[in-house]
Order: sequence, then C-alpha cells, then structure tokens
Amino acid sequence: MDKRLCNEKLKNYRDEIDRIDNEILRLLNERAKIAKAVGDVKKECNLPIFNPKRENEIFIRLKEKNKEFGEEFPTDAIRYVFKEIISACRSLESDIKVAYLGPQATFTHQAGLKYFGQSVKYIPTQTIKDVFDEILKGNAKYGVVPIENTIEGVVNYTLDLLVDYPLVINGEVILEINLHLLSKNTDIKQIKKIYTHSHALAETREWILKNLPNVPIIEVESTAKAAELAKDDIEAGAIASEVAAEYYNLHILERKIDKHKHNKTRFLVIGKEPAPKGKNNKTTFIFSVKNEVGALYKTLEILYKYNVNMTKIESRPSKREAWDYIFFTDIEGHMEDNNVKSALKELEKKSPFFKILGSYPKFES
Repeated sequence: MDKRLCNEKLKNYRDEIDRIDNEILRLLNERAKIAKAVGDVKKECNLPIFNPKRENEIFIRLKEKNKEFGEEFPTDAIRYVFKEIISACRSLESDIKVAYLGPQATFTHQAGLKYFGQSVKYIPTQTIKDVFDEILKGNAKYGVVPIENTIEGVVNYTLDLLVDYPLVINGEVILEINLHLLSKNTDIKQIKKIYTHSHALAETREWILKNLPNVPIIEVESTAKAAELAKDDIEAGAIASEVAAEYYNLHILERKIDKHKHNKTRFLVIGKEPAPKGKNNKTTFIFSVKNEVGALYKTLEILYKYNVNMTKIESRPSKREAWDYIFFTDIEGHMEDNNVKSALKELEKKSPFFKILGSYPKFES
C-alpha cells in the first residue's frame, strides 16, 4: 500500500478515535454532574463520602460487562481506568485527605494511589505512628500503612499501633514490589554510589555484588528518598520503583533487580469509622489466651464450631508481662454475618483481651 493511502486510512481511524474520545468526555461530564448530586444527598443524610463497598461492586460489574462487549479493552485495565474516574468524581463530592508513610513515591504512597486514585489530597508523614496521629487529630480522614510483606513478614510496629489506637481497618491493598536501578545518568558505568533502603538492599544485594561490586551503598529511610537524592547527583544511582523514576525524572538503567519474583506487600487502610459491608469480606481481630494447657487450641476451636475460616494468625508479645502473647487473626466474613458474630462473641468471653480491628472488603486485584 502506498504512503498516501496509508495516511488516508490513519486519518480516518484517528478521526473516529477523536469522535469516540469526545463522546467519552461528554459522558464523563454527565457522570460528574450526577456525582455532585450524589454528594449533596450524602451530606444531607450524613452518609460517608467514600464507600469502598460500592466501588468494588462497580469494578466487579464492569469486568463482567466487558465480556458482553467482546473484551477488546483489556479487562485487567478496567480497575485502573475507572479508579481514576471514580476518584475524580468523588473529589467533587468532598475533599478527602489520606495520610501515608512518605515521602512521595514510596510504596505506601503507591498503595494509596491504587486504593483511592489520584484525586484525593495525600499527606506524607515521617513515621507509621504519624499516620495514626494525623487521623486522630482530624487532619486526615484515612491512612495507609504497611502490614506485611511476602518476604520480610509482618510489620510489627503497625500491629502494635493497631492495639493501642482507637482506629479501625477500612480496607486493604496488595501491591507487587518491583525494584529497579535508577539514575539521572544514562550510563551505568558512571555510577559512583547507590542510595537505597535497607529492605531494598537485602532484596538487591546479589545483583549489586555481581554487577556493581565496588560501588558504595548509602542507606536512607525509604526508596523514595533514595530516588530524591539521586535526582540531583549525576554520579548516583537509586534502588527504587518505577513510580519513583517518574516522580523524580530518573532513567531506569536496569529493571527488576530484586531476587524474588513474587514480592508483594499488603497495606491497610485505616480510619475512625467502620467500612460498609461488601460482598466479599474479611475481619481482623486480636485476642489473648489464658496461661493454661491447650488454651490456644480451645480458643481457635470456636472458629471451627461456627464454620469460620481463619486465613492468618500472628503472635506478638503483649508487653504486659514476660512470655504473655496476643494473637492477630484474619478470618473470612463480616462481623455482621451470623456465624462470625456468634464466634466473635464467644471468643470475647473466653479471651482475657479481645479487640475487633475491623471488617472490610477483601482486596480485588
């Protein structure tokens, strides 16, 4: 086909794309107008602006609907596209503030973006405790904190804060962790130092020893901080995420240099108010047991009795006395479900210490 015909075909297709884009934009404005009206009703009735249950239902419905349209548009991309549409429309209803472990482009920040979208106000904090404090002070409606990693295990500091603070879990986000070598420089041979976080270093040490064995490593408080430092130093590299590369305008010199292929971190969304019940729920609670033979077995037997599936249990020192422990537990179901409600009620009677941390929708990828 000659060049003139090719250009003519391309123009026809592009004109059609422009027409469709104009129609999408018109419908987005129509959706935004309705979202404002929804926001007014929520304010009149004193209902929460953010409703993760409703948003999950939208994603599930649209994924099913996409099958009817032939799935020309990738189903896996639906959540990402509509997350931003919903986030932008939600911002017209109210200004939601979300605290997270900063600075910008940390994995916690990325988890927040994945859960809430771009159109909320993000408040970076220096510590996980600061996230909890920002919510208590009323400076943020929600917070995002790391809770466990498939390689490193649980974040004990977050567990301890969940015991001490009067906040509840509203949701969860699971983020795949990929680490890359970033730099302002395009030539890896000119890298004279590498900034990174201790956890990222543990994941990438093998690659560094093999490829940059004589380059000194400088540990900093986060991978995002590493990228921030590298952006002003032409001889520096940083081990961080692709999002950090975009935020700090760095080149990705080597992709995926961490040693584990399936490195994922689970984050919790926390707030003052409980989350609405969704279709597919999880409940997290903590309890202690009496110091007697078979105490833990007898306690967990209650879950079996009421047909409640336990998906996780993690022990932590109670800090009340030596060798005294509390147990963080995840179960399937919502605390309003009859079997879950009965099990938790009986568990509370049997346990010296008991606290429900929240029922919330399971993360849907």
